[in-house]
Amino acid sequence: MQPSGANTPAAARRRPRGLVLEIVGTLEAEIRAGQLPVGNKLPTEAEIMHRFDVSRTVVREALSRLQASGLVETRHGIGTFVSPPEPASNFRISSQDFATVADVIAVLELRISLETEAAGLAAQRRNDEHLAAMQAALDAFQSSIQQDSDAVPPDFQFHMEVARATGNRHFTDLMTYLGAMIIPRTRVNTPRHAPEGRLSYLQRVNGEHENIFAAIRNRDADAARAAMRTHLSNSRERLRRTQSAEPGGGARPT
Repeated sequence: MQPSGANTPAAARRRPRGLVLEIVGTLEAEIRAGQLPVGNKLPTEAEIMHRFDVSRTVVREALSRLQASGLVETRHGIGTFVSPPEPASNFRISSQDFATVADVIAVLELRISLETEAAGLAAQRRNDEHLAAMQAALDAFQSSIQQDSDAVPPDFQFHMEVARATGNRHFTDLMTYLGAMIIPRTRVNTPRHAPEGRLSYLQRVNGEHENIFAAIRNRDADAARAAMRTHLSNSRERLRRTQSAEPGGGARPT
């Protein structure tokens, strides 16, 4: 006795989902290889049905997926055509994007949204090693400002350690990509405009770091988010005061 389905054509035994993926993969490969050039019309539904031995429903789903991916476009009543490739738009922030105080503020606003959530995740996921690294950065910051330094390296290091404590490599990768230039003092001499003086100003900044650290150590995600938002928002306000104090709003070169 023959097994059930032994006389059924091979294509009919294949699952519809697998058929759709087979068509999508084949046509996508031909488009990317230039076998189906930009602007060319794809084979008709009937031709694709015959080529892959599938139903019209399967063909239409495959074409719908190719259209959703931007590889083809359907012109009603005419047919489906290969679309031109979308222009590359890779995200990039370079030193030229810090030319003015307004530029530095714009990047800081991006950091507020990203690092606020990073602090919350860090509070939920941190371990003892993360806490030790953050404490080391805080200690290095305090030591630096006592030595008449602007404390940029330990400042950046603290924010990097918060990113690491999220356990999500994308936060760390982004911080690594941006580098220490995201610390406003690398571009604008904010301590010079601080009414309380350089040392008190930097101690206040590190005090804000300590508030973030305490919330992360206590596993209080809401408090960590609030402390990070307060810290970065305060930095934004300090920059705005600097912007109003300096004609032209130019940032200093690095």
